[in-house]
Amino acid sequence: MIGHPEVSDGVACWRLAEATGVLDVNSRYSYLLWCRDFAATSVVARRDGELLGFVTGFRRPEEPSTLVVWQVGVDAAARGQGVAAEMLDALFDRVPGVDHLEATVTPDNTGSIALFSRFAERHGAPVSRSELFGVELLGPGHEPEILFRIGPVDR
Repeated sequence: MIGHPEVSDGVACWRLAEATGVLDVNSRYSYLLWCRDFAATSVVARRDGELLGFVTGFRRPEEPSTLVVWQVGVDAAARGQGVAAEMLDALFDRVPGVDHLEATVTPDNTGSIALFSRFAERHGAPVSRSELFGVELLGPGHEPEILFRIGPVDR
């Protein structure tokens, strides 16, 4: 089942982000705030009451027709089952008035590259890629963040 997060989901999202081993983990506090203040632009997936995954997002303030995906996390036991794609589609469908999706992905994150590329394919939308933040800003040991801009998406 996919739905919007509740504040209490913030702790589970934080734990899941840590467990992925690939996400930049924010503070527990930030996940609690995210589930409170950005619940309308985020989703969680549950099975038998247990959190399987989350997608956090927000509308770009300068461009409210763009949904920015901040993080996608899926429990190891549920990976490869289409949970991330299902959450991404559900989130995009639930946010009114958006026709573009943006996300940043590091070049070594093949799973996220595939996720966003397939989203564009499923929706028949063009995707452009460009470096948003380079290593000179992110610091040593962090890959550049490549911006995936998908859209316009027909609704």
